[in-house]
Amino acid sequence: MEQQKLPNATLVLIMGILSIVGACCYGLPGILFGLIGLIVGVKDTKTYKQAPENYSNYGNVQAGKIMAIIGLIISLFVIGMVLYVLSLIGWDALGDPELMQERIEELRSQYS
Repeated sequence: MEQQKLPNATLVLIMGILSIVGACCYGLPGILFGLIGLIVGVKDTKTYKQAPENYSNYGNVQAGKIMAIIGLIISLFVIGMVLYVLSLIGWDALGDPELMQERIEELRSQYS
């Protein structure tokens, strides 16, 4: 029997890559792409494990799942950092540059 490619292996790989890149956009796209890549990757892994002799590109699925997990971890870290900075500076300072400058100076003097 001729081996065929897993149906979503390329999608999992692309979603894994996009999850790492999406982490740079405040983390939210990274979480979205990472979850999609992980869910589809688990589905393809189950398909592969039912009949491994029928499929040829399982390595792409594994690589995509690993990148999706890395992208999720980085995205969660970025979101945590954004929330931490917002808790230090405050939401109201984001719209007012002078207030933001004052809060940053307060933080500098406090931790120096």
